[in-house]
Amino acid sequence: MDVILIPGFWLDASSWNEVTPALEEAGHRVRAVTLPGLERPDAARAGIGLADHVDAVLGLVDELEGRVVLVGHSGGGTVAQAVADARPDRVARVVYVDAAPMSDGDPINDELPVVGDEIPLPDWSAFGEGMLADLDDELRRRFRDRAIPEPAAVATDPLRLADERRLDVPTTIITCEYPSSQILAWVAEGAPFVRELAAMRDVDYVDLPTGHWPQFTRPAELGRILVDAVGR
Repeated sequence: MDVILIPGFWLDASSWNEVTPALEEAGHRVRAVTLPGLERPDAARAGIGLADHVDAVLGLVDELEGRVVLVGHSGGGTVAQAVADARPDRVARVVYVDAAPMSDGDPINDELPVVGDEIPLPDWSAFGEGMLADLDDELRRRFRDRAIPEPAAVATDPLRLADERRLDVPTTIITCEYPSSQILAWVAEGAPFVRELAAMRDVDYVDLPTGHWPQFTRPAELGRILVDAVGR
């Protein structure tokens, strides 16, 4: 199976390096992507929006034969969701890594501090304790050293969804900051921020208790979970 790994904000394809061996050892073809504007710290980011990130992954899907599994971390989960909406017949499963599907018209995060055309990795104080769990001083240093500013419009552009067949695409939610029991409670309560998730028809949950960046804090465990999810 071709498995496309989509990084979250401030990260490129190399952020998956410690996760990919488990998938490759299981016989899968891994395609970790670097999204437009994140090629290097001095890359041009003006004019790059969410649609450009979606189109980049769509182009890869269209180059491949057969069905693919999309794995999206954080904001990369929204990119995966949009690709599944555009190509529901080509996507065997979407795996959200500490992320969840969003509703049509919602931005990924319009509260991050914008500097010009980009969003640099903020100070750690901007993140909650749960997000930073297990991200020790050394991991924080390594993360900040490798961080690339995110194109601002990717965070603020509204997500556009059009094909309800996306709701039939099998989905795995890997929960890190919150236990799956909390997510299910929000769904049961009809919380508006999980209405898209509540409408999906084939969803399973896997708990991986750690912070928001399990590819750094628990990469081996994340790799094993992804192998299981792809094999379903």
